[in-house]
Amino acid sequence: MLTKSILFQDIENNILTLDLQIISEKRKTVLNPLVDFIQQKKDNNQNVTINFICTHNSRRSHLAQVWAQVMANYFAVKNVFCYSGGTEVTALSSTVVKTLVKQGLRINTLSDSDNPLYSIKYADNEHPIVGFSKHFNDYFNPKSEFVAIMTCSQADEGCPFIAGAEKRIPITFEDPKIFDNTLVQQEKYLEASIQIATEMKYIFSLIK
Repeated sequence: MLTKSILFQDIENNILTLDLQIISEKRKTVLNPLVDFIQQKKDNNQNVTINFICTHNSRRSHLAQVWAQVMANYFAVKNVFCYSGGTEVTALSSTVVKTLVKQGLRINTLSDSDNPLYSIKYADNEHPIVGFSKHFNDYFNPKSEFVAIMTCSQADEGCPFIAGAEKRIPITFEDPKIFDNTLVQQEKYLEASIQIATEMKYIFSLIK
């Protein structure tokens, strides 16, 4: 019997508060194609490789990458490898970093520059997620046998072709960037992260 990783306690506590009942039936029809992809790969004893793609690879794509990897471990779905990329290269948002730390992840800056490199840990005995902004077809990302998840409509419309992708699924989220430099910035980033975490919890909870 497979056992799940022991996640950091604050992450475990936060996952327990995520309410799947808030996901509408309409939204589930958007999420279910990824459930089907993951289940098919698992049934065939194949790796599950997911590349979350957004315009700037700064906010939504990173949140989705991190929470998908966390939930795969939480539900003991093995051989899941999550990546992210953009149609442009910018930087991982510092507010996203602060939000994930608030939710229990442990993040260290590995190199400080205009595009910082971060180590994102969710469990003592799991490899950290490496966070930095990159093009979706960067050398760091998979070149074949992956599903491309389009996390923003601009990237979905602007990328008519993702080389190497077995499948392409649009699962778009509202951009918390619109709240930058406002009094509700931190609150809205946390809301976005909670929504994405909840939906990734829903997806991986259905894998058998």
